Formats: sequence, C-alpha cells, structure tokens
Amino acid sequence: MIRQFLIWFGAFLLLPLYFVILFTIFNPSAGFYMGSELRRLGSIKHNWVKLDDFSSVMARSVVAAEDANFCDHQGFDMKAIMDTIKNGSNRGASTITQQTAKNVYLWHGRNYVRKGLEAGFTILMELFWTKKRIIEVYLNVAEFDEGVFGAAAAAQHYFGVEPNNINSTQAARLASVLPNPKGRSASKPSNFVRKRTRAIMSGAATILTDGRANCFQNG
Repeated sequence: MIRQFLIWFGAFLLLPLYFVILFTIFNPSAGFYMGSELRRLGSIKHNWVKLDDFSSVMARSVVAAEDANFCDHQGFDMKAIMDTIKNGSNRGASTITQQTAKNVYLWHGRNYVRKGLEAGFTILMELFWTKKRIIEVYLNVAEFDEGVFGAAAAAQHYFGVEPNNINSTQAARLASVLPNPKGRSASKPSNFVRKRTRAIMSGAATILTDGRANCFQNG
C-alpha cells in the first residue's frame, strides 16, 4: 500500500516536469480549453508559427499589454500582485508565464487547485524554458476571438495578413483584445479598444527603448 502510494505520488510530481521539459523542444498540442472549444464549435483556426517568423512588434505588443515586466521577473510579478491586493482588484497580476501555463497544461477556472497547479507549472517553465520560448508558446496558444487561437491565425482572421507582415497598429489591436477576446474585436474596435491600442503601441515602443524586450528579442 505504501509502496503503491509512493509510486503514484512520484508520478504526480514527475509528470509535470516531464511535460515541461518535453515542450522545451516539441510544440504543445491543443490544451484543455482549446480542445473543448474544438469539440464545441466543430473546428477552430490555429496554426503554429515560430517566434522569429512573427513581426517583432507582435511579441512586444502582447508583453506591453499583458506583462510589461516579463523580462524582469521569474514568473510572478510581485509588484503587480501587491498592487492588485492594495486596489482590491482581481485582474492585473497574472503574468504571461502563468497564462501560458494555464493555456497549455490546465483548464480555465478560478479554484485553488487550478491556481496551485498553475503556480507549480509557472516555476518549472521559468526554470526550463527560455523567455523567448515562453513568448513563442504564448503567441501560439492565446485566444484572440471565438475559435481563433494564436496570433498568426488571428492576423489572418482579422486583417488578412501573414504573421511577418503584422504592423504596429495591427499588433496592438490584436493585443488589445486580451484577455477578453470574445468581448472585444480587433477589426471592429470599440472606443475602449482604440484607446487601449494607443496605450499598447506606446508601451511596445517603451519596452524596446528601455530594454524590457531584450530577453526575447534583439531589436
């Protein structure tokens, strides 16, 4: 009984490590949420693109929009967490690494079990993945509209452009729909999305200038 328990407990600890290391090389398949949307909708738009095949402004835009200090933390932005607690908000402290962990390995939800697993995967990903790999996976698994996953599919869906031809405005528009892609549109932007787009464009230029994009691109 004890031996069987130890085997199962060891497997529980080692499986996450195995899949994190595996995806340093191999691209992850559809996660729980993407798979559930595929079953619900019957089809989804998704094609994997290497980070170097995206316009460089695309990565900067999502970082500026979702996690400007991405290069400066190890998976958890403690300043953002403290600000969130201070302001009584439930939005703003989740880093790109955490979001990637959720999208790749876990289901969507707010229960403590999922959040605990998310924290564990976040730590492992920061240990074994490069920042460039984290951004690459994030750009390929994030949802940008109903049934549209990844920035490459989103660029085609909204603007009819290839990922290497995404311009700064289009990149900011795509980033502006995060984290509420079903409630916002990049091609038919509301006043909120237009305002957020301008802020993201400014932020993307800022992190390029001040070095906060250096961990995932070189100019």
